Amino acid sequence: MRWALFLLVASALWWAVPAGAAAATLADSPPAAGTSEVSESAAPGRVAFVGVPGLHWDDVDPGLTPNLWRLAGQSDLGSVSVKTLGTVACPFDGWMTVSAGIRSAYGQTCGLPPVPEKLGEGATVPGFADLLAKRDGGYVGTLGSAVHAAGQCTTAVGRGAALALADRDGKVDVYAEEPAALTDWTRCQVLAVDVDELITPYLVDGKLAKEPEVLPADARREAVRAADAEVGAVLAKLPADTQVVLAGTGDHGSVPHLRVAMWKRAEATGAYLGTRSTRRDDIVILTDITPTVLTAAGIAIPPTIIGLPWEAGERASLETAVAELRDADLMGTSVRSTTGLFFTGFAITQVAFYSIAYYVLSRRRKATAVGVVALGIASIPVSTYLVNLLPWVRGDQPVALLVGGVIAIAVVIMGVAVAGPWRRSALGPPAVVAAITGAVLVADLLTGTTLQFNSLMGYTAVVGGRYYGLANIPFALLATAVLMTTAVAADHLVRVGRRRVAVGLVAGLGVAAMLLAGWPGIGSDFGGVIAFVPGIAVTALLVAGQRVSVVKFVGFCALGGLAVSVIAVLDFQRPLAQQTHLGRFVGQVIDGTFLPMIFRKLGAMLSTMLSPNLMPIVIAGLAFLIFAIMRPGKISAGVVPLAFARAPMLRAGLIGALVSGVVGMLVNDSGTAVLSMVVALAVPLVLYAGINSAPEEAPVAGDVEDDAANESDGHAGVVAGKA
Repeated sequence: MRWALFLLVASALWWAVPAGAAAATLADSPPAAGTSEVSESAAPGRVAFVGVPGLHWDDVDPGLTPNLWRLAGQSDLGSVSVKTLGTVACPFDGWMTVSAGIRSAYGQTCGLPPVPEKLGEGATVPGFADLLAKRDGGYVGTLGSAVHAAGQCTTAVGRGAALALADRDGKVDVYAEEPAALTDWTRCQVLAVDVDELITPYLVDGKLAKEPEVLPADARREAVRAADAEVGAVLAKLPADTQVVLAGTGDHGSVPHLRVAMWKRAEATGAYLGTRSTRRDDIVILTDITPTVLTAAGIAIPPTIIGLPWEAGERASLETAVAELRDADLMGTSVRSTTGLFFTGFAITQVAFYSIAYYVLSRRRKATAVGVVALGIASIPVSTYLVNLLPWVRGDQPVALLVGGVIAIAVVIMGVAVAGPWRRSALGPPAVVAAITGAVLVADLLTGTTLQFNSLMGYTAVVGGRYYGLANIPFALLATAVLMTTAVAADHLVRVGRRRVAVGLVAGLGVAAMLLAGWPGIGSDFGGVIAFVPGIAVTALLVAGQRVSVVKFVGFCALGGLAVSVIAVLDFQRPLAQQTHLGRFVGQVIDGTFLPMIFRKLGAMLSTMLSPNLMPIVIAGLAFLIFAIMRPGKISAGVVPLAFARAPMLRAGLIGALVSGVVGMLVNDSGTAVLSMVVALAVPLVLYAGINSAPEEAPVAGDVEDDAANESDGHAGVVAGKA
């Protein structure tokens, strides 16, 4: 029975991998029942939450928004990622999320919350029971109920504020439609205000328009000016000792943005605002607002709230902070807008490359240039991270500088690979590209993942899928780079009779990289551990000269599940505020609330199977590889089988990488993205090695087939390994 329970938990962990959604899982998943956290504030205080849907840092200006600018000068500042459960954070969903302390969504209309019904001096939110009945609304009312449980009352101004502070019965104690209608601003300790002057002009028939920006620049400025005037009216009425938590609580069009976050309090020093939810010094998430308000009020944080209170970090001048926060939004939106076109271009490049390679090699043409281009293509993924070492966002054309920088860096890496002394070996240049890829990703993991963040093959806070750690595509590249690099080193060791050392090298470096990938706060990647373990084991077994059976393969996958379970349980043992999504998921398994998230992850994984940007890379790369092995005389002039014949361990590394790619595709919500990046890096490297392993005169088809036949025993092991 114990083993059955463990297997159930392990299988749940497999499918719960956020793999590209570390903080998204944290935002979707309440912690285990029975674990509560008390506010860090020693004494209760008065707090006002001011929500301004649609407000971002480009709007805040001393001339246009004097009240907001003055408040910014008295506050700690940051950006809020307003991701809820869709691409765009609707105003309704944003207020629901603040109310619930967990990402929530109405799911039927992208507009404003309903108008409250007056009930004495208070009000009731109509349809509140329907919100609670929704799958993504079951925790609405948590904030208001926590305030009432502490013996305090709630004051709401505006419909969004009423939704945010309503208790589980949908009631607020004091309600006013607008600031001018509220007579007593001192009645309740916790107050919320909905400033909707900026978002209302964007509504068409009560719903948010589906265009990126429907208002002309002048009209938006007028809406911003009206919102600033409303904020000024609120600030003028608040008692002097009130802490002010102000945030943009939703998007204003079809393009998501980072929104404004300000926290005015006695301790404010003009520092950046961050949170342990994102592990970023200047970015918070929408679910962090709920515990921040409760912390400011000295009220215990309910166990179902998954956010963490805002924290002040490094100080900066107001002008510097605003400029950098604007750049952060521009960087994220630029990457988001470019990613689709970039992957389309990358897929077209891959397909075109394999077509040209087939043409050149099948006609016994000189293929040196094909090999060099293969290295260049394999250098593109790591270049998407290295480009973030350059200040591309500050140029007049940031997108052009971003893409141009990626191409330029890829060319440099390709040049380094083919120009050094290692070029004398057919395996030298591929090993250099793989080693650079692996080294960059490991260094990034150890320094806070600043290169993956806001990168074309990484993640952005604008999208809000992940905020730190190792995402799906970087995992695929790291696993492939580590296994291919160690395989090349193992090939040399085996040649000099040190096979055991070769096996130890593959296993040792592989496990070290796997631990970095999965360790909480570093890689924090469930799926990376599960997929990495069988890839390492298969590679090591093939290097040892052993065959891989189906039973062994299943055992390796189970070992990956065990490894990630151990890591998650260790994370779960830490205090709640220090846990990552790995530990919190253990709590979900314990209290049985993990199934909705698993189904969302499964649906996301299946949806990638038809991706027009990813599947062509998988199909073209694998088709070329398979036919190059099975029909060497027709497809590749025998260069791939020849590479395997002259460097058998290269084959072991390739098979191990493909194993990690296939398993990673099945256990991660990014699905095909994992396998496509394994193919995009590994196959060009193998092709280069094959082209440069060939003698000066290309072998004839018969010779190639004879060479392949002479390697039939080893090839059978490969087939068994694939099985």
